[in-house]
Amino acid sequence: MSDTPGPVTSDDVRVAVASCSSALGGALDADWSVPADGLTWSCWDTAEHLADDLFAYAAQFGPARPPLDGHVPFTCVSKTPGGPAASVFADPQAGPAGLVQVIETCGTFLAAVVATTPPEARAFHGLGIADPEGFAAMGIVEAVVHTGDIARALGLEFEPPAEVCARVLYRLFPDAPADGEPWPTLLWATGRGELPGRARLDSWRWHCEPRA
Repeated sequence: MSDTPGPVTSDDVRVAVASCSSALGGALDADWSVPADGLTWSCWDTAEHLADDLFAYAAQFGPARPPLDGHVPFTCVSKTPGGPAASVFADPQAGPAGLVQVIETCGTFLAAVVATTPPEARAFHGLGIADPEGFAAMGIVEAVVHTGDIARALGLEFEPPAEVCARVLYRLFPDAPADGEPWPTLLWATGRGELPGRARLDSWRWHCEPRA
């Protein structure tokens, strides 16, 4: 994996979300009420959560003055006991196919915002003030790792594009090893797997501030 794989772009958001929707589209007849792998949330709630993150990250650059001290104040609620709080939900009547459409749509929102927001813009995230590239990278991580959680629970094969994972790792996880395959390394960096000589992480965080 190159030390400098290049910036995370709006195209990367589109490609990553397309890989997620393609994989999840293979389970439209599955039981999405089962827990996602490693989580207490159902696969349905986990998919809504990843869609909501894509939407929320786009929303941070919506105001004329993007907020630096908090989130844009959309109402955020949990619709199921113990489930994730969100502003975006899919109509259950539309089934998994509709839920996948919601994910695709929210991904398009984030890609469009990243493409049209000046790179010097900054907005609030709970782990630091980030630029559009940072929000693109965070959105990709939410999309691919949670799609992985769902895929493992539903018996699906899923592996997002390696080059996108490499750019996200470089942008958000500067301490991650740079000599392995990007997707397993991203799973390790988010507490979802082991690497040779490296145990599973008990806790993790990304660094969303622009790299120096």
